[in-house]
Amino acid sequence: MKSSLMLFAAGLTTGLIALAPAASAASCWDLWYERNAIFDDNGYCFSSSLGKRTFDNADCWTRDPALSQWEERRVAQIKAEERRRGCKVN
Repeated sequence: MKSSLMLFAAGLTTGLIALAPAASAASCWDLWYERNAIFDDNGYCFSSSLGKRTFDNADCWTRDPALSQWEERRVAQIKAEERRRGCKVN
């Protein structure tokens, strides 16, 4: 199941979560998930055991996904917040 569909099932959409500043994420796990959901939505093939358990690699096609400018900015914001918090999820 695509990550955006899983978020929708929880009553949210990827877009709504992505509009929130990274600093408002509840946990390092939330930051990790949002960042990697962007990659999953763009066909990224996860190699870590956590990535494989969390996202479905059945529909992946690349290890180097082409992200939009907005996605690149969002990933950079999330990474900065992960560094600020000292996150070590994966």
